[in-house]
Amino acid sequence: MSDLTSILYGIAAVVVIVAGCFIMAAAYVYIKNAGSKADQQPVALAEIKSDSSTHTLTPRVSVRNLADDPNPATLLRLQHMFELTGDKLSQISKQMMAEMKKGLASDDGTMKMIPTHVVRRPKGNETGSYLALDLGGTNFRVCEVTLDGHGKTRSRQSKHTVTDDLKTGTGEALFDFFAENVKQFLLNDGQNEITEKELEAKEYKLGFTFSFAVNQVSINEGYLMVWNKGFSASDCIEKNVVTLLQDAFKRKRLNVKVTALVNDTTGTLVSHAYTAPDTYVGVILGTGTNAAYVEKIENITKFKSAGHAKDMIINTEWGAFDDEMVVIPRTKYDHKVDRGTAHYKTWTFEKLISGMYLGEIVRYVLADLVKTGEIFSAGGSKTLGVQYAFETAYMSRIERDHSLDLSDVRTVLEDLMHIPSTTLADRRLVRAICEMVGKRAARLSAAGIAAIVTKMNKLDGCTVGIDGSLFELYPHFSNRMRDALHEILGFSADNIVLEQARDGSGQGAALIAALADTLTE
Repeated sequence: MSDLTSILYGIAAVVVIVAGCFIMAAAYVYIKNAGSKADQQPVALAEIKSDSSTHTLTPRVSVRNLADDPNPATLLRLQHMFELTGDKLSQISKQMMAEMKKGLASDDGTMKMIPTHVVRRPKGNETGSYLALDLGGTNFRVCEVTLDGHGKTRSRQSKHTVTDDLKTGTGEALFDFFAENVKQFLLNDGQNEITEKELEAKEYKLGFTFSFAVNQVSINEGYLMVWNKGFSASDCIEKNVVTLLQDAFKRKRLNVKVTALVNDTTGTLVSHAYTAPDTYVGVILGTGTNAAYVEKIENITKFKSAGHAKDMIINTEWGAFDDEMVVIPRTKYDHKVDRGTAHYKTWTFEKLISGMYLGEIVRYVLADLVKTGEIFSAGGSKTLGVQYAFETAYMSRIERDHSLDLSDVRTVLEDLMHIPSTTLADRRLVRAICEMVGKRAARLSAAGIAAIVTKMNKLDGCTVGIDGSLFELYPHFSNRMRDALHEILGFSADNIVLEQARDGSGQGAALIAALADTLTE
């Protein structure tokens, strides 16, 4: 029995030894084969296709077609033109602070720093219904705003377009147009229609948001200094715009009293402060651009105060910042846009960042690239040669297109701008140009806000109410502003809150009209 056991143990040992040798040999072969393939990249299942002739599987390698990319030299040249580094933004911000101080001391500076005579902000407990007339640029609105006393409002409004004929015609025709629309608005109060005789018996208080530079001498008296945004109506310069509107109401037999003249940025600030008490800055980023903020009266050395108020809202009129062109780099396209305006060499900051002009900058870039043969090999179009034909809204639409073939960009270029045909490389280049121009506008806007917040010494916390289509609707505009603020202010930028201030200009005008007796100096 012991002999049999020994034999079985011997057989088992031989089996184990043979199996071990087999395993070692297999491992050697595996390691050798794996090593010979070390430099090979794995091929995804989706990248394998069948060769129908041999029935074998072959890898398909995806290679980007360089012909679909814009010319790198063209891109680099344009990027150098429109790029603003963080250091340059800081320089711009410091220069704006210096110009603000000049404007507070005298009217000789480029930034007019206009005292608004609004020396307090609302508390949020105000009540009543008031009218507002809001002229911001291309559009004009009539509003009725009801304050509920709890920081909330209700409103109804009608919106109208100011035609080019009205913008460039007589002042009387322009203000009669405003008065007539107010009349029609009041004749139909949204619930009941009233007769003209009944309307004449009613009294109304109205706040007039007038988004142009005025020399404001009291809460309801201001003299137009200069038109911009495409306006040039006659017999208005150096006239009291409240009187112009009040006279138009009389011609329409309306018993409407204009109790407050308000710049749209002042209205935005006051309106947003009604619901967000930490609001100390109001900014407009739309057809035009401007900013207002709360300044200590002791710093407004050109203003002779007889009251006891400590603060006053200042209308900066920052659209004219750097008209001397000492700090902001300008491209040849910026100069072309400037020369094509009614106010050459003025409001140059506005021409770099507002919705009125961004599309026009892009149009000049595209027209230039057509001439140099760097875009649209099939040629440009007559539309591309028409001033302001390329709208800023097109830029927004183009930047929002993330499709592989940029189909919406093609629609804008071929259907709206009538370019005969475009390649994918063309469309990518156009999208890149829109991004460059739009990004620069956002970063310049942020530099302005950084200057104001620093000037107020509010780096520890401040809300900025921003109204306008650029901030609200243009893709990435607000995020680009926030990124730029971080580059300029560092960690302090976390304390600066940028908030959408919807309908600030209309609601703000009504608020100031309601509080004209208590909010003024």
